Amino acid sequence: MKIATMRYWGIALAGTALIVGGCATYQPYPVYREAPVVSQRTEYGVVESINVYRGGSTSPINVGTILGGIVGGVLGHQIGGGTGNTVATIAGAVGGAAVGNELNRQSNSDRYRVVVRLDSGGTITLADVASTELRVGDRVKVVDNRVYRE
Repeated sequence: MKIATMRYWGIALAGTALIVGGCATYQPYPVYREAPVVSQRTEYGVVESINVYRGGSTSPINVGTILGGIVGGVLGHQIGGGTGNTVATIAGAVGGAAVGNELNRQSNSDRYRVVVRLDSGGTITLADVASTELRVGDRVKVVDNRVYRE
């Protein structure tokens, strides 16, 4: 195997590792100790309205498009030589961008903005609610800005 080819594969693998590593999240292990007493704010009310909106970015250029284009270009660059290499690099970048954009678009899910008329007379708007089980008129309990059907 040529040294140049090994270098390109090394760059491709390092780039892929960076991209995949960037998706990782840190989840610390729970530390078990005596928990302090925490008061929860609990209120009751009725769902007044529910608005549906699309979560995430709807722009044509997003993180998925950019990362897909980079990965596709790097992988396409590994094919052929001369003019064929240039064509493969461009095709890989365009194809990767298209795939990355589609994956990012599909990962966006519907979110809900719920307005609750509280028994105390006020209203509270809860944004970014993922639950679809609520309906207008449902009796609900709101605990620390989370809504639960009663």
